Amino acid sequence: QVQLVESGGGLVQSGGSLRLSCAASGSIFSINNMGWYRQAPGKERELVATITKDGSTNHADSVKGRFTISRDNAKKTVYMEMSSLKPEDTAVYYCNAVIRLWQWASTTRNYWGQGTQVTVSS
Repeated sequence: QVQLVESGGGLVQSGGSLRLSCAASGSIFSINNMGWYRQAPGKERELVATITKDGSTNHADSVKGRFTISRDNAKKTVYMEMSSLKPEDTAVYYCNAVIRLWQWASTTRNYWGQGTQVTVSS
């Protein structure tokens, strides 16, 4: 059974910083793309950033220059450093991972974490 467990959310003042972490556990052969998404109240879930297995990244325009995604493949963990936070960054942040479970099968499955709340006060 695969789990993604997020940590690092919280309440921060505008202009502040936070670091989110998401660790994958369970029976995993390899992890392909990992990413962070967020969902604000009354809005749809949106992409924040993704990172491939070899470290290539993609960040949404709204967070470029302020957020940085990274990963530690040995620890099966993805991180997101968030700085210069704004009230509009307030949302539940979800970790996502595309995981290959078995060496003998190339199929992958999409997994989500439970979400961590980030609240930025003005």
